This record gives sequence, C-alpha cells and structure tokens, in this order.
Amino acid sequence: MVRTLLAALLTAAGLVVVPAPAHAASYSAPLSRAVADLPVAAESRSGYSRDLFRHWVDADGDGCDTRDEVLLAEAEEAPAVGPGCSLSGGRWYSYYDGVSQDDAADLDIDHLVPLAEAWDSGAGSWSSATREAYANDLGDYRTLVGVTAALNRSKGDQDVAEWLPPQQQCRYLREWVAVKHRWRLSVDSAEKSAMTSLASGCADTTITVTLAR
Repeated sequence: MVRTLLAALLTAAGLVVVPAPAHAASYSAPLSRAVADLPVAAESRSGYSRDLFRHWVDADGDGCDTRDEVLLAEAEEAPAVGPGCSLSGGRWYSYYDGVSQDDAADLDIDHLVPLAEAWDSGAGSWSSATREAYANDLGDYRTLVGVTAALNRSKGDQDVAEWLPPQQQCRYLREWVAVKHRWRLSVDSAEKSAMTSLASGCADTTITVTLAR
C-alpha cells in the first residue's frame, strides 16, 4: 500500500517509477569489504568513443530526457517545466563543492564513473543497449549526479586515484564503489590502492546496490 501510494505521488510529480524486477540480484557489504571485493584488471581504452554510449535519451517519451529527469529528481526547489521540458527557476545543490545553483545551465549531469572509465573497466565488451542503459541509468541515484559544470569538466574522465571532489570525498567514494558494483566494473591497481587508502578514513558504511547486469 505504501509503495503504491509512493509510486502514485512520484508519477503525479512527473517522475517515472521503474520498479526493480522481483528477481533482481543485489550486493551489500561495508565500504571496506566492498572496495576489497572489486576485481582488479588492467584497463584498456582501445576503440573508445563517447558516441558508443548513447545518452540523454527520453526513455519514457514524456518529453524530458535523462538530463532533465536528473535535474527534476535532484532539485532542492523544483523548477517550472515548459514546452519541450524546458526548465526555468529551481535550485540545486552540488555536493562535490558545496555550492547551490539556481540556473540549470550552470550544472552538468556527471556520470559519476565516467563513460571512458566505464569503457576501460569492462564496458568495452558490452552491447550497445547495455552501454545506453548505463549512460542513462535512472535506476540508482548514484550513477548520475548534478554538479557544478566547471568542476565536472575539471574531473573529466579521471578515476579516484586521479581526482576527488573538494568536499564530501567519503560520499563520493561510497557512490563510486556502488556504481562499480552495480555495473560489475573492475578497477585498476592504482585505483584500488587509492580507494583502500581513502576508505580507511571513512565510516565503514554498508554499500547496497541492485545489480544492473
């Protein structure tokens, strides 16, 4: 009953609810264990192109693409939605730098684990459909996050060994680990070492994800 009511409220708010299949597998472990459980493999960017990850699609045909859906879901103050899902007004908080933005144009939707990093870590062998699902993953709030555009562009395609946000680094690590597990992505040795070191200074919070593949 509660779940049905929640779904109705979200639908009324213009958000699409996609329930996980009853049989969906999950993963759950404390942060330190979750880091240790990630498989280590050498990375390869051979053949990578951003175009191989079709992104910002309008999967439900409501006129709002994936970028719009994330902005609507994460808004601290909801924007007005105009024709073609044009957004005006609203307010968003970028946890990477602790800055609030009141113009959607000042935000990027970050693939927390960048597309190139995902390719390096296993997505190079995925089907086009799976890569599209990853690039538009609205099934877990940690995969896509609205952040200050300039900061996101400074991150580029770097992993945890190469880049961390100036604020909330433990949260960033937890979410990175969650996405890696959700999509069964590997890590390289430098990445694993950096994650292990950072995790030692963070609360050993349990990481729980529904596996996407």
